[in-house]
Amino acid sequence: MNRIVLGALAALMFVAAGLFWRQGRAEIEVGEVPPLIEPSSAPADDPDALPTAKVDDAIGPALPESTDLTREQRRFGRHDRNRDGRITRNELLSSRTAAFRKLDIDGNNLLTFEEWAVRTVDRFEDADKNADRELSPAEFRTTRPKKRAVKSKCRC
Repeated sequence: MNRIVLGALAALMFVAAGLFWRQGRAEIEVGEVPPLIEPSSAPADDPDALPTAKVDDAIGPALPESTDLTREQRRFGRHDRNRDGRITRNELLSSRTAAFRKLDIDGNNLLTFEEWAVRTVDRFEDADKNADRELSPAEFRTTRPKKRAVKSKCRC
């Protein structure tokens, strides 16, 4: 019985080796040789000369048009990560994960009331400058989210 199994296994190995050998000997398609590119019209005696071309009648592609998106369309675009025109639950929640991680002090992915309360009380105490346990309108204005500085797109 062992001889039959070993013989069949050896035959399969020979067939596999033959297939790999045959595939390795596949011929490469031989086609027409591409034409040589003519050298530029720059004079041979001046190696620093730039090549020239006739572009009198050439017209390039049309410039892309910019679209004026409304504030709501830009906000939708920030949440629509895969640009399919729909916002899934995961796409909406993905922008909130950093804020959640700041509140989740013990890192167990559960936000308890105590973790939320500690952060809220700390913000209240920071805003209450005169420590009277009440926020005046001027003190409350200090709790608004700070505007982020707009980064310039170029590094001029």
